[in-house]
Amino acid sequence: MSIRLFATLTILLSTLAAPSAQADNIDVVMNGVFPQQQPAYIGFDSVERIDIPATSRVDRKYLIVDFRFQSTPPQQQLLASVHEICMALLRDRNLIQSLSDSGYDMVAVAFDKSSQYDCL
Repeated sequence: MSIRLFATLTILLSTLAAPSAQADNIDVVMNGVFPQQQPAYIGFDSVERIDIPATSRVDRKYLIVDFRFQSTPPQQQLLASVHEICMALLRDRNLIQSLSDSGYDMVAVAFDKSSQYDCL
């Protein structure tokens, strides 16, 4: 096997493994935010607006981390939960760098299907 072919395969494999490692990292960080599992972490979703030109100043690619409460909390508790979730993400510099390197413009928190709160 030539060195060039080996280098190409190594780069290809590391590129394929990176999103999985990033996803595992998001899951680990989010599962650790609320020890009592309230709200419960559901997962995350990546959204890319292909209708917006890449050169636009409008956010084009963002990550939504999804949580659910058993019952809707008071607004103050909801906002405190948003703050806790966003701070957990921001403290993980490697995760933020990885998201940035992957082209994410913004991270948002959702507690239901109709609303979301922006972190950054």
